Amino acid sequence: MKNNKGTPINILNDNFGRSFPYLRLSITDICNFRCSYCLPDGYQCNGKPSFLSIDEIGRVVEAFATLGVYKIRLTGGEPTVRKEFTDIARRISHCSSINQLAFTTNGYRLRDHAQEWKSAGLTHINVSVDSLNAERFHRITGHDRLHDVLKGVDAALDAGFEQVKINVVLLKGVNDHELEDYLVWAKTSPVSIRFIELMQTGDNLDYFRKYHLSAEKIGRTLEKMGWSAKPRAMEAGPAQVYTRKDYQGSIGLIAPYSKDFCKGCNRLRVTATGDLRLCLFGSQGISLRHLLQYDAQQPLLTKLIHDQLAFKSSSHFLAYGETGITPHLASVGG
Repeated sequence: MKNNKGTPINILNDNFGRSFPYLRLSITDICNFRCSYCLPDGYQCNGKPSFLSIDEIGRVVEAFATLGVYKIRLTGGEPTVRKEFTDIARRISHCSSINQLAFTTNGYRLRDHAQEWKSAGLTHINVSVDSLNAERFHRITGHDRLHDVLKGVDAALDAGFEQVKINVVLLKGVNDHELEDYLVWAKTSPVSIRFIELMQTGDNLDYFRKYHLSAEKIGRTLEKMGWSAKPRAMEAGPAQVYTRKDYQGSIGLIAPYSKDFCKGCNRLRVTATGDLRLCLFGSQGISLRHLLQYDAQQPLLTKLIHDQLAFKSSSHFLAYGETGITPHLASVGG
């Protein structure tokens, strides 16, 4: 269903007046990095993984597009470790209702594949760069690859992605003093640097207590330096974006512990094995996979997705230490 401008009409609405044009779709929970805040011991395989096939992915995307979703973000784990990554992107980009096809990556393959992925239909990219100091980057991620990742960011800019964002997980006493270095980067490069508040998950309580830092502290610093907050677009992610006239780039803050953070929620999630998650920190997932086997199942699939919105909560309960069934962010794509 489309309006008179050809834009899909979003009919995914919950009981709190929120609509959901944005789907985060995990295609694997495997990651090849060992980030201290997510998978410090590396990926632990629990039996043979059975991730959604390309055909299943195509059907779930078509269902969400029918319901008015027009932005898809491919996540992991690390989505580019999946050998069919380019084919998956190409399949989704053929859905005429999807006008933003994004992905989040640690950037380890980006330098060699940026143009290929852009040609496959990917339009927006987020690259994790948790430090601009090579030794510190190695300590956080478990890989001495900062130089390669930064070259990958340059390749993405050269390839012509519509937007290149840099994700930085804020870690107290580890990288929180690097703000000035990131601002230097944003001064002359059209990147959007997003500082993400560390979130508690099922298996990182001790780490969270040691390293958590409120992103609002960065916001206050930016305002003192002459940065201004922008209004948030409907299809945008959760960041509060700040700009300054004399900077090519921007700064975004993701502060999930801030007051009313969930009022602007506009995204749903599907895991790599086909579970619908109404919230990153929800207490359950709803399997869609049994309705992804045949094209003729689309009406049942769209009805199941639509009906689940009645059960979406007004907020997560992170402030109370409730992390739901998310053991770590790689398990559901963050």
